[in-house]
Amino acid sequence: MLERKIKITENNILIMSSGIKDFVSGVAIDEVNIFDIRINPLRRFEFLVIIESAIRNGRQLAQFGVNSATINDIVRNKEFKHTINSADLVHIDGMSVVWALRSFGYTVPERVATPDLADDILAMANRERMSIFLFGAQENILSLCRKNIEKKFPNIVIAGSRNGYYRPEEEKDIFDLINKANPDILFLGMSSPKKELFFESYRHRLEARYILGVGGYFDIISGLIRRAPRWMQDTGLE
Repeated sequence: MLERKIKITENNILIMSSGIKDFVSGVAIDEVNIFDIRINPLRRFEFLVIIESAIRNGRQLAQFGVNSATINDIVRNKEFKHTINSADLVHIDGMSVVWALRSFGYTVPERVATPDLADDILAMANRERMSIFLFGAQENILSLCRKNIEKKFPNIVIAGSRNGYYRPEEEKDIFDLINKANPDILFLGMSSPKKELFFESYRHRLEARYILGVGGYFDIISGLIRRAPRWMQDTGLE
């Protein structure tokens, strides 16, 4: 049995646990299947336990989120589906997916919005003095992201960044750039399925220990786009 003590503060989650290695191995990770898509209906803190333990133990994890729009794309795109189903973790990014799974009789504790999860990952990286690479968005947005991350999370090492606009023949150079930076964490800030398919092309050669598809998160952390009010997030209207 996994024993864990969790202290939740306003900006981060401090995790002290025993038996995590078995938890990370997949023995105790909940999973459901809808439209032949594998999804992990976990709470945010459970994802964080898994992620932090994996990084500490040197196991690479890749994680992506799904919402109603991406599920529609996944069922029509075999390569996209393969990438999602072979990811280590798949969280529920959209409230409509929570409602759908519950209507089918599945127990789904909560929506795990990607921006919230990404905020938690940055807080963890700051606490543990980890490094991160930002890949995606426009160059001016990346510049603002770096500035805001450095201000809010001074212990994070930003190992590098690269905008998300490139020609197919540039992919190999981008992969080399990321591996040369050797980050603990890689954020892929591009739309679906572009970010997932980039990962799929290089998954067995990327050396980052944790890879998270963050979509439009860079627009948010740059300060150029605001999220919906909290009451809209909580009621599923975001």
